[in-house]
Amino acid sequence: MLLLGGRSEIGLEVVERLVRAGAATVVLAARRSGELTAEAARLRAAGARDVEVAEFDADALETHGPLLADLVARHGAVDAVLAFGILGDQARAETEAEHALDVVHTDFVAQVSVLTHLATLLRPLRAGRVVVFSSIAGTRVRRANYVYGAAKAGLDGFASGLADALAGSGVHLLLVRPGFVVGRMTTGMSPAPLASTPPQVADAVVAGLAARRAVVWVPGTLRLLAAAMHVTPRAIWRRAPR
Repeated sequence: MLLLGGRSEIGLEVVERLVRAGAATVVLAARRSGELTAEAARLRAAGARDVEVAEFDADALETHGPLLADLVARHGAVDAVLAFGILGDQARAETEAEHALDVVHTDFVAQVSVLTHLATLLRPLRAGRVVVFSSIAGTRVRRANYVYGAAKAGLDGFASGLADALAGSGVHLLLVRPGFVVGRMTTGMSPAPLASTPPQVADAVVAGLAARRAVVWVPGTLRLLAAAMHVTPRAIWRRAPR
């Protein structure tokens, strides 16, 4: 198991469940990887035989290829969970182009880089699973968080296309579309309808992997909300809250 975003609440919940199901070796990749002691201990307690840490900066694109090539060379066809990203500050991003670019770079560009490297490395092995976290925010972008939503929309489209490109290759890509998740990233925000928690998202991810599903909505009823969103008149939609 490879967790890119080694401190992620959702990512750790997913990996912990997979460890309990039999995953033996885990690599936690994040910035300041030397400070991942508690996370590594948690996974060892869950039954991981070995937990490695690796330095990973999502925004340092030039480091992605060498890092992933080394991990695949040493561990073979990894199960990778991409759980890095930022929410950003919408108000700031509307007037500060640099901040808007930071959000798009981390939540879209960096993900494209990682996914492309992973696909290239895993195709010859004809094995491996990749979990990508999109969002309800990317299914129809709202005025209230359009910078983050646009990044997620781009990621959703890229991951959907990549999943089609990987069909028949032996590599499985699972695209996860959660709604509002109550956790560290959303601290201080009022939960949206059909909110979920990191454990609930992780349960859905593990079930989706076991069934080799292409897409998982969390909760499942969010799919109906997304359908309604697409037919909402724009004059009404632009007033939609975050």
